[in-house]
Amino acid sequence: MKEYIMITTTFSNQEEMEDVVHLLLDERLVSCCQIKEIQSLYHWKGKVENEKEYLVLMKTKKDLYKEVEKEILNHHSYEVPEIISYDITNGYSKYLNWIEDETKSI
Repeated sequence: MKEYIMITTTFSNQEEMEDVVHLLLDERLVSCCQIKEIQSLYHWKGKVENEKEYLVLMKTKKDLYKEVEKEILNHHSYEVPEIISYDITNGYSKYLNWIEDETKSI
């Protein structure tokens, strides 16, 4: 069975987020990006920050993780951006096939 993942990242700037999302889609590194506005509270450099952010959920092949990470890092303004992957252990076979068809071959 092929291996698929969901990658999450966040952005504070909508334009930057849209640029990265379109790049990842255009390069066929991800099949889908879902975006949600969120409120994030976190420790950063000795204080608690409270910021509006955009959470991006991306579906892709596990083999493409490093390329996705590289593109996010190359275009992200955060010093330490969130880039986390989650294994998709089960899923509707037609949806998983769609991920396979819509991302580039390794």
